[in-house]
Amino acid sequence: MFDEEHSADVVAASFGATPDERLKEILTSLVRHAHAFVKDVGLTTEEWTAGIRFLTETGQKCDATRQEFILLSDVLGVSMLVETINNRAEDGGTESTVEGPFHMVASPPRALGDSIDLVGNGEPCLVTGRVVDTAGRPVGGASVDVWQADADGFYDVQRPDEVPRQNLRGRFTADADGRFHFRTVVPRFYPIPTDGPVGRLLGATRRHPNRAAHIHLEVSAPGIRTLTTHLFVDGSPYLDSDAVFGVKESLIREFAPVDDPARAAGLGLPNPFRAVDFPIVVQPAAAG
Repeated sequence: MFDEEHSADVVAASFGATPDERLKEILTSLVRHAHAFVKDVGLTTEEWTAGIRFLTETGQKCDATRQEFILLSDVLGVSMLVETINNRAEDGGTESTVEGPFHMVASPPRALGDSIDLVGNGEPCLVTGRVVDTAGRPVGGASVDVWQADADGFYDVQRPDEVPRQNLRGRFTADADGRFHFRTVVPRFYPIPTDGPVGRLLGATRRHPNRAAHIHLEVSAPGIRTLTTHLFVDGSPYLDSDAVFGVKESLIREFAPVDDPARAAGLGLPNPFRAVDFPIVVQPAAAG
């Protein structure tokens, strides 16, 4: 029978016949932690009701281009924890970070050296890199999918009536030596959406909503573990207080100024411009 002292045990026992052992493990642990939380804080009926209302409104805010539950997971650090546990960087592998809510549009295939900037508003930048495995061997033909915010801190999907579709997105194929390069603009820091329940939560806890400036990269190829990571702009505000806890020190790079008219002309960039190199080390795919 149910009582306060043994509440978690009683509910956990109800999962005893669950045929999926992993599901039983997860539900049992969830119940034990949830009941311990309720007892720890002495949750009142009014607080429980407010929590249910908050979660209901979170679901109601979701649509085809907005996932408020992912945003909630992000600001609580759960997304980063799940990402880190499932993609531990071993043997010198590049560290991973969250995919974020704006990878909702397929990036168009682009040739090496192409510009992903379709607007021309921002500080021009050259991004270079090389994909190798943990043994230092080049991963020729690796797919390097990139997407980023613009110089004003917006993604294309946030301003569909103002910027071209697929602006600042591209999918590149590394050459036989694993190298890739593309032209873009230096991204700006930006706020996550605050017009919903998650925004109210940040306001209630006096937390800012801003993400440090970054470029997203997702690297994949046969035989390797797909890597989702960020290239952070050194010196950007909010590196030490990113709203979704996505910054890892190893992913911060200097976007160095370059004043070289001949090189700029050869690259199809105005002079001066910024340049950053981001070597990427990928890990082998798990066996089986």
